[in-house]
Amino acid sequence: MAKQADIGVSGLAVMGRNLARNFARHGHTVALHNRTAARTKALMDGFGSEGDFVPAESPEEFVASLKRPRRLMVMVKAGRPTDEVIDEFAPLLEPGDMIVDGGNAHFLDTRRREAALRERGLHFVGTGVSGGEEGALNGPSIMPGGSVEAYESLGPLLEDISAKVDGQPCCTHIGPDGAGHFVKMVHNGIEYADMQLIAEAYDLLRRALQLKPADIAEVFRTWNRGRLESYLIEITAEVLGHTDAATGKPFVDVVLDQAEQKGTGRWTVQTALDLGVPVSGIAEAVFTRSLSGHADLRGAAQGLPGPAGGGLRGAAADGFADAVEQALYASKIVAYAQGIHQIQAGSEEYGWNIDPGAVAAIWRGGCIIRARFLNRITETYGGGDQPATLLTAPYFRQALEGAQDAWRRVVSSAAELGVPAPGFSAALAYYDALRSPRLPAALIQAQRDFFGAHTYRRTDRDGAFHTLWSGDRSERPA
Repeated sequence: MAKQADIGVSGLAVMGRNLARNFARHGHTVALHNRTAARTKALMDGFGSEGDFVPAESPEEFVASLKRPRRLMVMVKAGRPTDEVIDEFAPLLEPGDMIVDGGNAHFLDTRRREAALRERGLHFVGTGVSGGEEGALNGPSIMPGGSVEAYESLGPLLEDISAKVDGQPCCTHIGPDGAGHFVKMVHNGIEYADMQLIAEAYDLLRRALQLKPADIAEVFRTWNRGRLESYLIEITAEVLGHTDAATGKPFVDVVLDQAEQKGTGRWTVQTALDLGVPVSGIAEAVFTRSLSGHADLRGAAQGLPGPAGGGLRGAAADGFADAVEQALYASKIVAYAQGIHQIQAGSEEYGWNIDPGAVAAIWRGGCIIRARFLNRITETYGGGDQPATLLTAPYFRQALEGAQDAWRRVVSSAAELGVPAPGFSAALAYYDALRSPRLPAALIQAQRDFFGAHTYRRTDRDGAFHTLWSGDRSERPA
């Protein structure tokens, strides 16, 4: 009898290949399939000695090589390619089998696919996988959705290959249908914000203090030994310390300043708008990447007036690097607070019952946004009364209080110097808006009633009202 595999991976580009190797390294027999058989052969030739693999050339051979219930992981591009693969494999499966989508699919597509396959008696598990090429091989953070029944079968394998922190796997059942891909989407949105804030910190250190990239690398290395310790701070130091072999210049100076994006950050903002959740820091990160790509527009604006230039001098420069660290930490807290708020809103909207503490716990290792302070977020949502926002939790409230003066100093200095800091500015504005006892939205409501009779509510009695602005300006119940 032919060898039966514990799990199959179809789609053997970098992520699929490394996940397959990860499963095999942990003692699981792995079936392999790729539309182009050459990729399957390349994996076997290069890494076949790492464990038990069962290569298959056809979908039928691939499905037949899997143990029941069959667990089939698809690692292909999101969108139509995913639907095509599902349509190819679903007719070959039997009730109780499952298809696992490990790509960056939109959560609404995942909900649609899960419902359609459920009608056929099949499980569909939309699974977020974070950690990139290295994480896929050595232990990613894994965010599976789908049914509880599916996780009972699939979960032990995913937990086995995931990153571990304090002995705990960075993998948990997120919730039904699209919950896993929703959380991965928000994870990527936070990642956008985190990267933008780090980039702004670098830009301010360079332009305000006139530091060289190698010097800034040392600053980031120092920060990475403290409360900002994280994967992104670590790799930022490595990038800034790297010298381009071809020119001898700092590597960062020979990289085109037009950032690309694959769409998950944009989805985060679009979904937040649909849910009515303010994720202004994430939105600024997405828009700033977009702005960077408009080279013609930026070129045309080069002659626009602004500050004379130059950096900070004397007392203005003293302690500025430390102030940037404070602003970075405070703004980072805001980015996570916004992301968690969006996860909670999505969970309520779709009935997912997502545990934000469990999510923070699996983000502590393997993923791109892994960071020391995720331990604090895990503790905050770990049980008992939970705060309405991360910002009011005791530890984070204290951190924000301590950062106040420095945070405002950095934002104001950036404005005075003409250095764009949309991430820092948006984070501070969000913080100030939340803590304000009254917002100018009252005026906006009055304006809306004036030009469109959209009505307004009063502070002193219940109900909606409209003022006859074009008449005698008397007020009437709506």
